[in-house]
Amino acid sequence: VTGHLDDCTCDVETVDAFNNYKLFPRLNELLQSDYFRYYKVNLNKPCPFWNDNSHCGIRDCAVKPCASDEVPGGIRSGSYKYSEEANNLAEECEEAKRLGAVDGSLSEETQKAVLQWTRHDDSSDSFCEADDTNSPDAEYVDLLLNPERYTGYKGPDAWKIWNSIYEENCFKPHNVKRPLASGRGESLIYHSKWFIRVCVEKRAFYKLISGLHASINVHLSARYLLQDTWSEKKWGPNITEFQQRFDEVLTSGEGPRRLKNLYFLYLIELRALSKVLPFFQRPGFQLYTGNNSHDVETKNLLLEILHLVKSFPLHFDENSLFAGNQKEAAKLKEEFRLHFKNISKIMDCVGCFKCRLWGKLQTQGLGTALKILFSENLIEKIPGSGPSYGFQLTRQEIVALFNAFGRL
Repeated sequence: VTGHLDDCTCDVETVDAFNNYKLFPRLNELLQSDYFRYYKVNLNKPCPFWNDNSHCGIRDCAVKPCASDEVPGGIRSGSYKYSEEANNLAEECEEAKRLGAVDGSLSEETQKAVLQWTRHDDSSDSFCEADDTNSPDAEYVDLLLNPERYTGYKGPDAWKIWNSIYEENCFKPHNVKRPLASGRGESLIYHSKWFIRVCVEKRAFYKLISGLHASINVHLSARYLLQDTWSEKKWGPNITEFQQRFDEVLTSGEGPRRLKNLYFLYLIELRALSKVLPFFQRPGFQLYTGNNSHDVETKNLLLEILHLVKSFPLHFDENSLFAGNQKEAAKLKEEFRLHFKNISKIMDCVGCFKCRLWGKLQTQGLGTALKILFSENLIEKIPGSGPSYGFQLTRQEIVALFNAFGRL
């Protein structure tokens, strides 16, 4: 994949050089920190769209039952809002019998940290159906111990998720069907004639979802289960799997386009990060874990990354989106928001818990990026000190935003 990217002023080579040599090493360091490695998620929400309780039976998909002594009371009460009494509550972890390979345990030094994490009121312009982090079913997960990789989850169940996302949520005429390519459950046929006629906003929405799909497929190919014996498991790159999803010949020209959509998604999230700097650089804003020296280091690294992002010369121009008739633009923006919110709900239908974890995190990250781009006026009005009433990000949104971008 080389050259110019559609709907952008940028090219593949510029992004590669900037990301690989400047941005990614710093971002990767940030994502190792305690603040960014723990994500609270409810993996037990029922699917809201169809009655399907079938869960992937493969052990690498699974979540082990949570014993009450594994999750300290401070962590379980860490998301309660504001009141001291609420912070002293410690709910017993439900001993639901579930499949499992998500590691919910936390190191001792982070237990006090998580106790201090507070949640702010979310603004009403959210693009995601957020988990209720106060629910007894919501648990902290260490993302470093549960990397996104191939689990064996595939076939009709996985196809149903992607088909639902594309068919119902990607702004296309109902008479345009996306038949599956033979034998490849996740391959969807691209309709270029239809695509050319679509306005830039609807085209952008499709490309964001396609880019997210491509990103997930790249990770599954890069961390594929190559060997599974009683003595060891070995994950690594599966070139054949990657080629089946992205090779130009094997995908009838579709693969490179999918990868270009991955670059498009990268540029959208990069742009959001460049816009949100004022929110993070306020002196009163803390990435609070309770370890003062680490917290200062983490914030300094975060600001260094955001200043670096701002210096990128060829940002996506979001002014091209929703720039037409004001009434039409407002209607389209709301449609955009509701479509994306629907996609975030579909993640609760994913049968593999580890896939569900990373699906929920990445959709929340992208939803947070969209929220930032559509809140530019509010962000510009953020005072240098004191609370930011007009625009707010929860800790969940912050962790999802940077980890989702880290995946790209």
